[in-house]
Amino acid sequence: MNRQRALAVTAAGAIATALSLAAAPASAEILDAKAEAARDDLHGNVSQGVIDGLQDAFGLTEAEAYDRLAVEDVAADLLEEVPADLDESYAGLWVSEDADEIFVATTDASDSTGLRAEGATPVLVAHDLATLEDAASALSAVTIDGYYGNYIDVVANTLVVEAADAATAADVIEAAGIDPALATVDAGAEAPQTYFVRGGDAYNIENSWRCSVGFSVRQGSTPGFVTAGHCGAAGDSVTGGEAAPGTFRNSVFPSADRAWVAVGSGEALYDDVNMYSGTRDVANANVAAVGSSVCRSGSTTGWHCGTIQAFNQTVRYAEGAVYGMTRTSVCAEPGDSGGSFITGNSAQGMTSGGSGNCRTGGTTYFQPIGPALSAWGLTLVTT
Repeated sequence: MNRQRALAVTAAGAIATALSLAAAPASAEILDAKAEAARDDLHGNVSQGVIDGLQDAFGLTEAEAYDRLAVEDVAADLLEEVPADLDESYAGLWVSEDADEIFVATTDASDSTGLRAEGATPVLVAHDLATLEDAASALSAVTIDGYYGNYIDVVANTLVVEAADAATAADVIEAAGIDPALATVDAGAEAPQTYFVRGGDAYNIENSWRCSVGFSVRQGSTPGFVTAGHCGAAGDSVTGGEAAPGTFRNSVFPSADRAWVAVGSGEALYDDVNMYSGTRDVANANVAAVGSSVCRSGSTTGWHCGTIQAFNQTVRYAEGAVYGMTRTSVCAEPGDSGGSFITGNSAQGMTSGGSGNCRTGGTTYFQPIGPALSAWGLTLVTT
């Protein structure tokens, strides 16, 4: 694959640049080889709908869509391996904007040789991921009006504090007792909201409001689906819409935003996602890296795509704080809550909430599917 290599520049400045320049030739060749192998596996195993969706969302040719998926597959594999290999020096992994390079941030320059050998471009930074995560955890107890949440920006190697204005953000940082050098401020951020409305179709809860199905699952022999926790409480009934009738068996909101609905034993479970111009098969629940493409399906706005921006976002809704969300550039609107987030054929999670809309764009958060599957012993229905 032909690639135009990006220059890795972060807060670490000249050292990060020097590492990237030294790493580029070897890393590029190894990544090319890994991506080519992944690309071969993708042919025949990825539906044309996946490719068409990427072409529409990112303005790609068919060949470029396959190239992007191949690099994202390599990144997903490295995301499982690299954090444990680097341990205390690990500071994050992401795919470049054009999906032609995989960056791994580290606080130890001696990691660079091993990272190049894996096909990654090493970037030397000041703060390891654990330090930033500890700072984020210290913010959990802070409740100040106008404080909307936080997330770790691995590309910039910083903890981002979202607030209505800079003064509020400064108060939050001081109240948490964290080092201001670890944080940057997103002043003027919009207040997030959960996405659900009254009436409508898709699936209706208690004959009163509407949400969207996430993914088909089973608990033992009991069929059902996962969705957002704010859509309903345990015991609430699903009474209509496009989904089969059922009952919320478990639901968590706030703190998390996940739920699962059990449906009748005779109901059929489909191993795909509605793209509103076809369907996309679900093959697994492999976690996609930051920078990877991701698409969302919801009953209000249909199918929209964007990229993954950050993991472990804290979102402070009016109803309470939610932790461990994934931040995306995908738009969504009321009624899309609970709907599917998917990368390639890998289930990622269920729509939680966000800000903006699908006319002007916005930010949307999803609840990763993994915690729901593990907490309730659910099995994802796959092809």
